[in-house]
Amino acid sequence: MGIKSFQGSRRNQQNTIKTELITVKDYMTTNLITFKPEQTIEEVIDSLIKNRISGGPVVNVNNELIGIISEGDCIKQISESRYYNMPLTDSSVEKHMITNVETIDGNMNIFDAANKFLESKRRRFPIVENGKLVGQISQKDILVAAIALKGHTWT
Repeated sequence: MGIKSFQGSRRNQQNTIKTELITVKDYMTTNLITFKPEQTIEEVIDSLIKNRISGGPVVNVNNELIGIISEGDCIKQISESRYYNMPLTDSSVEKHMITNVETIDGNMNIFDAANKFLESKRRRFPIVENGKLVGQISQKDILVAAIALKGHTWT
């Protein structure tokens, strides 16, 4: 008597659903609230509160990225103005923005972008093409992409 196998016939078990290459461009925000270097910190604070955002890119008249201004930068200015008893309205964005801005490539795979967020501990990355600001990707955008891919292969 031969050995019988109780395993049925096996089909090729490769996942039949292939996730297309999902890029940063697919999930980045393009309708951005930006700031100008000559704006006051008070104007930035008003915009951050009104729009429920934590910061934004600073661009020049040619829409070239020149910095980032955040809630933290504004809080620092408020604290310093109180400490030195200086009026808040005398302070421009240009004096308090971060100028060493790390950007991200719009063609980067969304999962590589997720790793970049983990490594850098940043909340957002601007996307620049041909010297112009074209969008921004946030940690929340990465989460949206992950939910959209739920049930698909991660490779």
